[in-house]
Amino acid sequence: MGLLRNTRSPTSRAVSPLATCLAAIAIVGAAPLAAQEGEVPSSLEELIPDSAVDNPDAWAEQGTDGESVPEADALSELEAESPISEVPDMSVAWPEDVELEPLEPLEPEDDIEFVQLLEDAPQIAFDEADIEELSDTLVLGFPQKEPPFSERDDFVDRFEALSTIEELDDGEENVAQLAARAKKDQELLDTLLRVYGYYDGEIIRTIGTREAGDDATDQRPRGRFDVIPGPRYTYGAIDLGDLDTSVDAVTLRKSFGIEIGDYLQSDTILTERFNLDRALGENGYAFAEIDEPELLIDHERVEGDLTVPVSPNGKYVFGDVVSSDDEFLSSRHLATIARFDQGDVYKRSLEFDLRSAIIATGLVSTVSVEAREVVPPAGDEPGVVAMDVTMERAKLRTISGAIGYGSEEGARIQASWEHRNFFPSEGSLRLRGILGTQEQLAGVTFRKNNFRGRDKVLTVDAYASSVDTVAYDADTIALTGTYERTSTLLFQKPLAWGVGAEVLATDERNRVVDGIARPRQTYFIASLFGRATIDTSDSLLDPTRGFRLTGFLGPETSRTQGEQYYYLRNQVDASYYQSIGEKNVIAGRVRFASIQGAELVGIAPSRRLYAGGGGSVRGYGYQAIGPKNEFLEPTGGRSLVEVSLEGRIGTGLFDGALSVVPFIDAGSVSTGTSPDFQSIKFGAGLGVRYATGFGPLRLDVGIPLNPEPDDSAVGVYISIGQAF
Repeated sequence: MGLLRNTRSPTSRAVSPLATCLAAIAIVGAAPLAAQEGEVPSSLEELIPDSAVDNPDAWAEQGTDGESVPEADALSELEAESPISEVPDMSVAWPEDVELEPLEPLEPEDDIEFVQLLEDAPQIAFDEADIEELSDTLVLGFPQKEPPFSERDDFVDRFEALSTIEELDDGEENVAQLAARAKKDQELLDTLLRVYGYYDGEIIRTIGTREAGDDATDQRPRGRFDVIPGPRYTYGAIDLGDLDTSVDAVTLRKSFGIEIGDYLQSDTILTERFNLDRALGENGYAFAEIDEPELLIDHERVEGDLTVPVSPNGKYVFGDVVSSDDEFLSSRHLATIARFDQGDVYKRSLEFDLRSAIIATGLVSTVSVEAREVVPPAGDEPGVVAMDVTMERAKLRTISGAIGYGSEEGARIQASWEHRNFFPSEGSLRLRGILGTQEQLAGVTFRKNNFRGRDKVLTVDAYASSVDTVAYDADTIALTGTYERTSTLLFQKPLAWGVGAEVLATDERNRVVDGIARPRQTYFIASLFGRATIDTSDSLLDPTRGFRLTGFLGPETSRTQGEQYYYLRNQVDASYYQSIGEKNVIAGRVRFASIQGAELVGIAPSRRLYAGGGGSVRGYGYQAIGPKNEFLEPTGGRSLVEVSLEGRIGTGLFDGALSVVPFIDAGSVSTGTSPDFQSIKFGAGLGVRYATGFGPLRLDVGIPLNPEPDDSAVGVYISIGQAF
């Protein structure tokens, strides 16, 4: 009806809706006849007779041949505006004399060759494309032969790591999922091409199916991407801002490893920007600024012009270190911690190092270190910066305790109180005590960290103890002082050393056996000692590669029962660690110790050499290996040799945290100053390690392979850290 309204002449009269509808029906019914007779009206208005316009209701009662339409009476009773409830059934016969020729299927052309249309266009041959099948559902094709895709391997690895199709679990994908993810992967491939400098690349995406079995209905979807990288762009102009105005322009420019003509790659731009920033910070430019790089691509030249806005802002040297809380951590003390002196060229790494060292003291909760200009640069003369240290105090008092039981130590309660800055700066005071079935102790310790140098520690320790072991019973009062350069978890050092002195008085005897008390003997001992450690391992608590070598020398004198004895205690420890694969480690240890210059009777039992236990020969009791008297009491010796070998094998369980450790140990103690190996003992067993954030938890179960009658059948050892 709308069509009729739009096409009737301006002078035509209004037609009722019902009449118009019926007229249209009549026209539709008559159209085939007119078409068959070859009479085609010149306009749509000619199809409506004047009688239909003059008296539409009377005209509607007529049929196509002038006869009345069936049920016309019923139709005439309808209101003019009433809708037609039922549309009359109509059918149009298909012309029988019209025949359509069947479509012939197109045959694929053989030997399609993809030719080089332009002189500089890539040569492409899809039928010879190199294929990379990343999974059952993901395939990459590389049809471009020339120029070659130089970064293809790295490109594939990165795409495989980021692909959304690759995340689909095998067997769970469908065509809808694959199509949705394929669109994202195509965008990813486009982005990766630009990362590697291919700005005219093209990705052709194909989603199809592959046969997954003999059943024809068992087909699974597969996504394929044909990667046509096109030519690789190179760097055109390179603009580094004001870098040429710096004093060290030549050196700094060399640190930015991008030259004109190099291939474009976004990763390289970011890497070299970082290298330039680091070079500025390590060569005195405390306030240097580098804005975000800009890359202008010229498709006609197949080049990109790189701009990196650089503002060196002058060169500086270090000045004073200024503390915000001088009574707590003084400026003088912080200058001692710093690894730079006044007048040294500013280095950003040393600024960060000072901040880390202050955090390592454990005395601050927050700290910031900032460079502040004191003297500006003048010509070729550098300026001076002060290092302002702003900090907040942490809680300084600590109370700790432990309760435990061990087959070697019995029941044991240990407690301590410490104030970590009782004597500023970094002078701590610690009170400690032990109450146990085999040991009792009370002691006080003064410790001065970073004393006259970074990571150098002065310690003075006074204690009184009573120890009752398998080998001896000793009541001791001692005073010890050490000065050492330590290796810590934050700052592991290739060389650590320590020197010290010790004086003590000890009243000792062997244990009471069968009600018979062994004679007690008092010793007055004075000692000087020194030790040094060379450490190339990669961890203090859980090494996987490298070695450690530690030497100890301690000249000592002892007076007992009116006799004066002089002797030299010495010990060498060496350990080696070798990784095998990603999760396995072979570790070995050797220890040699001796006491030269005095008879065994002149050496206090607590100063003699013993073997056995969790840090020695596992499977045997603590101090259970060595010479024994007629009561089977260990008497200790003057020489010792220990050897250990273990394999730390990763299991992959608990996200790789659990490993198993088979081990074998051997040890010998002799009364002479050189080992004789006449009573060497062997132990073997199996352990487990569970890696934590603070080091591995260790559980070892060892058995003695050639035990004495009084040795236990098994030894169990639990601790933190590896056995060595």
